[in-house]
Amino acid sequence: MEVDIREIQGNWTLGYSLAKHVLHSVCIGENEWGHPVFDTTRSEPGEALFQLKYRDDFSQVEPIAQQLYDSFSGYFGSSSLVIPMPASKVRARQPVTEIARSLAQKMSIPCYENLLVKSKATPQMKDIASRDDKVSTLVSAFTINDLLHTGLYDVLIVDDLFDTGSSLEAATTVLQQHDKIRKIYVAVISRKR
Repeated sequence: MEVDIREIQGNWTLGYSLAKHVLHSVCIGENEWGHPVFDTTRSEPGEALFQLKYRDDFSQVEPIAQQLYDSFSGYFGSSSLVIPMPASKVRARQPVTEIARSLAQKMSIPCYENLLVKSKATPQMKDIASRDDKVSTLVSAFTINDLLHTGLYDVLIVDDLFDTGSSLEAATTVLQQHDKIRKIYVAVISRKR
């Protein structure tokens, strides 16, 4: 997979994304309902993510997880466990959770799927104007289940798409309140900018 790794800034210890999601997109007309249709070229990680999330192509899980491992395991070597970013949409199989499981296996550390959970519904983030309001809305929606034994843990959050960073910032804020979590790393498949 061809990648363009970039550091992503936030309240976490360290974070990276594999590539920009969309490389090029041109409106080529409208469909029968009058909605615009685009000819879109995505990066390789972006296309793999698109196929996984929107075409239910779960054969993309392993290549994405392998690329995350190949690209980032050196940066996040102190991680004790992997946490998938809680999903905003209910699906029978959650793409980010599948990727997090596979990455955790490659790193030989556990994946804690229910350590950080979304405990209540939130409005769509695009309907909330300010970034601060998005973060506070999400902070109040996340809950930590105390599943960790004694000791301090460095955790790796896996997410699919980085846009404003408000959801990752909210997740990090909630995780920082847990007395057993020391460092919080972030690995993202693609970014909007």
